[in-house]
Amino acid sequence: MSEPGPFERATRMIFMGDDSLGDGFRLIGFEVLPNPSPAEIERMLRELTADRHNAFLIVDQRIMQSDVPALKQVLREGGRIVVTAVPPLADPGSLSSEIMGKLQSLFGTNLLT
Repeated sequence: MSEPGPFERATRMIFMGDDSLGDGFRLIGFEVLPNPSPAEIERMLRELTADRHNAFLIVDQRIMQSDVPALKQVLREGGRIVVTAVPPLADPGSLSSEIMGKLQSLFGTNLLT
């Protein structure tokens, strides 16, 4: 029997971040890793990479901006693991990203608000 192809395997849906956000993601079927330490984030991402899992990973903004080597590698490589960030529950308008910074430098801050 052959190994399943990339589209034959279920995609894991995972949320890592603030526990207050985790409740909502848990309700819609995500695996939730609440308030993870950098070591826990690193372990999860290394596991996903090593096991060649397809994953849709949502992280809070604090994690997206953290200095976790495996996260930087996944973001750089792309592929089977898709990562996106969400803002803090208490401040939904504060989401920042590398792309937003580049757009603001090109078009000005007023155009994007």
